[in-house]
Amino acid sequence: MTSKTKRFLGTVGIVTGLLMPFANAYAQSDDLSELTAQWWQWAISIPTTANPLLDMTGGNCLVGQHGSVWFLAGNSGGTATRQCSVPEGTALFFPVANYVNINTPNVCGQGPANQSVKFLRAQIAPLVNGFTKLEVDVDGKPSNGLVLVQSEVFAVAMPADNIFNAPCDGAGYGTVPAGIYSPAVDEGFYVSLKPFKAGSHTLHILAQNPSQSFALDVTYHLTVVPVLSK
Repeated sequence: MTSKTKRFLGTVGIVTGLLMPFANAYAQSDDLSELTAQWWQWAISIPTTANPLLDMTGGNCLVGQHGSVWFLAGNSGGTATRQCSVPEGTALFFPVANYVNINTPNVCGQGPANQSVKFLRAQIAPLVNGFTKLEVDVDGKPSNGLVLVQSEVFAVAMPADNIFNAPCDGAGYGTVPAGIYSPAVDEGFYVSLKPFKAGSHTLHILAQNPSQSFALDVTYHLTVVPVLSK
């Protein structure tokens, strides 16, 4: 895939008013590196008709969720306000701004040769360094949990109705066939939030990358639902 299609922005807005030299803040925890890969595997595997990345209202926020950690999604730029219910005791994990790069021989403008992990990571790095504003706000208060994470190497399973079809077809390369693609790598700024108390909460996410003409502003109105044990 080409630079404008394959390095898909999977951003989720959060508001902290945080400004720093991003490239110097790696969090290389094995857990985070694995979670970032799992986040993309979740986001890419969901058809566009139900994909949370393309959802404007939050109606798809429950799709594919399970376990003690739930994923939230951003979008590829623009403003969205979403309503989402989350079970009590569930942690939240999401990107504020991130890029994925996937080896796709003969698909979306890539030639027949495989691309190495080293090459894929080198393409992402300057794009990630272009973010000038990343903010995350939880119930009106800045969150200081933003970390720069480089994913482990992973594979993705794409359905026929996938999030790359529109950009690749729009660039004149045709759609992306369903299949398993690897290697894939991600780099970006992520936040992990501990479970909220039952009730209503607001999460605001903001990201800007002038070098890519990219701006994201996403608000989640979360309802944390009590989980009955008897």
